Amino acid sequence: QVQLVESGGGLVQPGGSLRLSCVASGSFFGIYAMAWYRQAPGKQRDLVAGITSDGSTNYADSVKGRFTISRDNAKNTVYLQLNSLKPEDTAVYYCNAEIKYYWYTNTERYWGQGTQVTVSS
Repeated sequence: QVQLVESGGGLVQPGGSLRLSCVASGSFFGIYAMAWYRQAPGKQRDLVAGITSDGSTNYADSVKGRFTISRDNAKNTVYLQLNSLKPEDTAVYYCNAEIKYYWYTNTERYWGQGTQVTVSS
């Protein structure tokens, strides 16, 4: 059974910073692309940032220059550094990973349970 567990969310003032972490646990062959999504109340879940297994990254325009995604493959962990936070960044942040259960199977997408980020003075 594969599990993704996020941590690091919280309440922060505008202009502040947070670092989110997501650890994948369980028995599996390998982790491929990883990403962070977010969902604000009443809105759809949108991609924030993604990172491939070789470290290539992509970002939503709204977070470019402020957020940084990274990963530690040895720890099966993906991070999201959030800087210069704005009230509009308030949302539940979800970790996503494409994982192969066995070497011969296709990748499957797994989601974490989400971590709340609230930006408010």
